[in-house]
Amino acid sequence: MLARFRELQSYVGWTEDDARRVSHARPLLTPHLSDLIEDFYAEIERHPEARKVITGGEVQIHRLKGTLLGWITELLSGVYDEDYVTRRWRVGLKHVEIGLDQVYTNVALSRLRTGLSVRLETAWSGSCQELTQTMQSLDKLLDLDLAIIEDAYQYEYMSKLQRTERLATLGQVAGGIAHELRNPLNVVKTSVYYLLNARNPPQAKQLEHLGRIERNVESADAVISALSNFARMRTPSLSAVKLEPLIRRVLEDNPLSPSITAVVDCPAELLDAACDGEQLGIVLGNLVRNARDAMSEGGRLDIRARAGAGFVEIEVADEGVGIDPEILPHIMEPLYSTKARGLGLGLSIARSIIERNGGSIRAESVLGRGSVFTVRLVVASLEGGL
Repeated sequence: MLARFRELQSYVGWTEDDARRVSHARPLLTPHLSDLIEDFYAEIERHPEARKVITGGEVQIHRLKGTLLGWITELLSGVYDEDYVTRRWRVGLKHVEIGLDQVYTNVALSRLRTGLSVRLETAWSGSCQELTQTMQSLDKLLDLDLAIIEDAYQYEYMSKLQRTERLATLGQVAGGIAHELRNPLNVVKTSVYYLLNARNPPQAKQLEHLGRIERNVESADAVISALSNFARMRTPSLSAVKLEPLIRRVLEDNPLSPSITAVVDCPAELLDAACDGEQLGIVLGNLVRNARDAMSEGGRLDIRARAGAGFVEIEVADEGVGIDPEILPHIMEPLYSTKARGLGLGLSIARSIIERNGGSIRAESVLGRGSVFTVRLVVASLEGGL
């Protein structure tokens, strides 16, 4: 915090001369501080939005007046060390804690600034030039105080907002996990109960229940893997990746039903993409599986690659059911799923991966006609000489 304060001092041109001027003004201003503080809190009383954060009545106001007196006295001390900055920082944190809108800090300091300037001018006996310089130094100091308070306010406000969002997301994730794991666990429980309690079950029946257990354990494991991938996606290791072999491998790893025809169009002269090949494979695998699920009655899956000015694009197009226009803008948001079963993490992970690889992904769809997902990546020859 002190380093931050020193940086801001440098920015406004603060010098030891400024500190000396403010310190010399202290005896002129000290007799007027009580009046300033009374005016400060009288004005608060006239503004309900500022007054509502004072919930302790006259006892709290009396205590706050003492705190403000200490704050102004320290402001005029001429000593601006780490303890000084820390106390200013805590003011911003406190404002978030009590729910005071930062705008009232800004206008409150403006009122204090005016009060200090008027009283300094009245009590001043030196030259006009020295008065102007002292007022400029005081203005700089008040601006620095406000900057530190606002910096702390923004830091704590964003931290509080992120904590709230994380809790909300955790609630959504917990609900999704409960839904996705409860069904396979119930199936496993039922099959285990049968195997433990059935008298002389035929071998075919035993194998059936063992198969059910295996399939549902795999289903539960897939949910956990999706969450792990979403939470701990490693930093991409960029290299020059040839797209056609990667696309072919993805299709091998994600077999389609006999009713779906896959067509790959990848020109031989196509430049390599600058990306993490393993991560791109995860994205394309997700898109292929989504296309397969969208064509339950069969159709054609086209995977096309093409080059542009400094980029390559891969299109994954299906002839499936399509996506409702109202839903389309949300499909890559975490925990948003159009499927009856699913956490809604696949496309969110895909977008995160592609963006970390310096690319982008977009979707187009027409209900009843199909969808096209387009992945754009930088050409390898233009990325760091790859």
